[in-house]
Amino acid sequence: MKPHRAIGSGTLKRIAREYGIYLAFAILVIVLSFANQYFLTQSNISNVLLQTSINGVLAFGMTFVVITRGIDLSVGSVLALAGIVSSSFATTSSIAAVAGGPYPVFVALAIGVFIGAAAGAIVGVIVARFAVPAFVATLGMLSAARGLTLIYAGGRPVPALTPQFRWIGTGNLFGIPAPVIIFGAVFLFSWFVLSRTRFGRYVYAVGGNPRAAKTSGIDVIRIRFAVYVICGALAGLAGMLLAARTGSALTQAGIGYELDAIAAVVIGGVSLSGGVGRVTGTLIGALIIGVMNNGLDLMGIESYYQQVLKGMLIVGAVMLDQRGNQGE
Repeated sequence: MKPHRAIGSGTLKRIAREYGIYLAFAILVIVLSFANQYFLTQSNISNVLLQTSINGVLAFGMTFVVITRGIDLSVGSVLALAGIVSSSFATTSSIAAVAGGPYPVFVALAIGVFIGAAAGAIVGVIVARFAVPAFVATLGMLSAARGLTLIYAGGRPVPALTPQFRWIGTGNLFGIPAPVIIFGAVFLFSWFVLSRTRFGRYVYAVGGNPRAAKTSGIDVIRIRFAVYVICGALAGLAGMLLAARTGSALTQAGIGYELDAIAAVVIGGVSLSGGVGRVTGTLIGALIIGVMNNGLDLMGIESYYQQVLKGMLIVGAVMLDQRGNQGE
């Protein structure tokens, strides 16, 4: 009888670990729907998805990094830098525009993604090639990117963005907001890469056991470099989404966004110890944060309390992760 009980207990623990986040999300939605009559309205659901889209894009990039046992504290500053630079190519303001602008929207978009990817590449080289701890390398990039943002813009916002550029933040397709479509596309891209490609298997292998991965012929340095490039590129995309949605690029944009991205990843069950986690969990983690913030706003609860609850969620998720690792 004892062996059967042990097997049943282990199975329950595995189910709770893999699907508990979905149950928590469902309970949160149910509670908030009873707490406020406007929560499940179509307009509010659309608002929640819009609010979640930017953090979700950041969190998907962060997922790649965390699976490899890394962290990226610079995504908020890279978001601001990419937003400012790309917007300067898509503004009708003669003061803020690059000479000859505004340029076609695809030029501005390509530049924004390139800026983010370049910042990620710099971090990737420092972390992967020179073995500098990711915390230190990305903390340095956090400061450097924010400084470059202020230098490039002269401390001023970039206003008067072209309608074509603003469409990615305010437009819609078949009634679906453009940021939500982009959010969904990035999710599908991330899911496909991590779940259906050799590169994705290598990412998990590097995070699970770097030495074993190297022994099996995986280029650990290249994989670690690549995940920071992906994270940076998605931070650049998020920066353009934010600028397009607000109508101007601000030098102070993205402050604290790295915390929300990390929170979504950790709450979604991606292990800080590496090698464990799914992008679907990150999606639910981002939605939990978005739904929680929206629901508390509808209930008139101040943002200060939202920060407290978010902090408790992060710590609780990490404690569960550590307990699970100890139990294995």
